[in-house]
Amino acid sequence: MGTVMFVDETTSGDRGTGWGLVIDEGRLTLRELIRRRVFQEVAEYNSWTPGVFQGLVQPEDTERVLNGYALRTPRRIDPEAQSEAALKAFAGNGFLVLVGEHQVTELDEEIEVTLGTEVTFLKLVALVGG
Repeated sequence: MGTVMFVDETTSGDRGTGWGLVIDEGRLTLRELIRRRVFQEVAEYNSWTPGVFQGLVQPEDTERVLNGYALRTPRRIDPEAQSEAALKAFAGNGFLVLVGEHQVTELDEEIEVTLGTEVTFLKLVALVGG
């Protein structure tokens, strides 16, 4: 059992403050780790629907804004759909995942979870003119 620290970064150098999630198991797959992260983000958003979703991937029918994604029509976000979108984004190189200094490249790769495990989600930013 341990606490995983999720940190978002971009290739342009932006780094978020991070947040923790308690994981009861000592090992789990990257697929499950992404799923739990997304479900937590959606649960927090749905509990008070602030209008701007700050999550790993952009929900459908939203517009990118400074600090997240603005929903065009206020609604609850579906955690299953959001989880599938995140897994699809990983498979399509929308973001990389680093556990400590190790890049995890397969969704079914198991990750050891210990106290203070840091998982970095490196969101890839498209190059201008490239």
